[in-house]
Amino acid sequence: MCSLALFSSIECTNLGTILASKTKTLSSSSMISSDSLSQAHFNAKRHLFPRKRSGVSVSVSASVEIDSGNSMPVSGLVFQPFEEVKNEAFVAPVGSQVSIARQRFTDECEAAINEQINVEYNNSYVYHAMFAYFDRDNIALKGLAKFFKDSSEEERTHAEMLMEYQNMRGGRVKLHSIMNPPSEFDNAEKGDALYAMELALSLEKLTNEKLLSLHKVADRCNDPQLADFIESKFLDEQVEAIKNIADYVSQLRRVGKGHGVWHFDQSLLLEGQAAV
Repeated sequence: MCSLALFSSIECTNLGTILASKTKTLSSSSMISSDSLSQAHFNAKRHLFPRKRSGVSVSVSASVEIDSGNSMPVSGLVFQPFEEVKNEAFVAPVGSQVSIARQRFTDECEAAINEQINVEYNNSYVYHAMFAYFDRDNIALKGLAKFFKDSSEEERTHAEMLMEYQNMRGGRVKLHSIMNPPSEFDNAEKGDALYAMELALSLEKLTNEKLLSLHKVADRCNDPQLADFIESKFLDEQVEAIKNIADYVSQLRRVGKGHGVWHFDQSLLLEGQAAV
């Protein structure tokens, strides 16, 4: 076993070798100027902490610190809420006619949502007129009547969803005028069932185009929340509705205007009962 004095002597020699090596490396590097070399200094600290090692209490450690010249204190604090909320953009407005919740919601997005509300209500009105037509006693196609009544309620639900979203974002709902739909859907060439279903298909495609236009407005105004709302609540359902009605159009084209329309109507009635 080595004595305390001998062990300390060895450790100090090793420390001197390390410091000499560091100094030689810094002085020989072409990337460090003489000014920066003069600013760099080494702090060698020698701490003795008693620790038993085979009966000898000894512990020697050395640390080398290089001053990089950066005197900025590192506090670890990144977010300072009580300072950042002083920004005017985060202060709640006082006026009674101004939305308190509104944030990053442009007038263009607000107007586009109101237009889409009008589209949904117009579709609901047309489908309600179709329901009234097929529910007549001299038409009596109950399956088609129920299908168009459900479609009308669905479009009205979409309008209400957009109204609730408008209020959530701090916008103002403005309801525009609704056109008067036709009350007659008979067609000498196609028959009333096929004519009404083809009209419904055209309305669903038009609605999809309007939704895509609304989505473009959200992208142009850098409103990802509105874009996500349109994608998650409307677009998938709209594409499915187009495919569903397209199938009905193909089936009605096959059966013609005769007895097959009654069978098609009964299949719609059964589908509605199964869905319930």
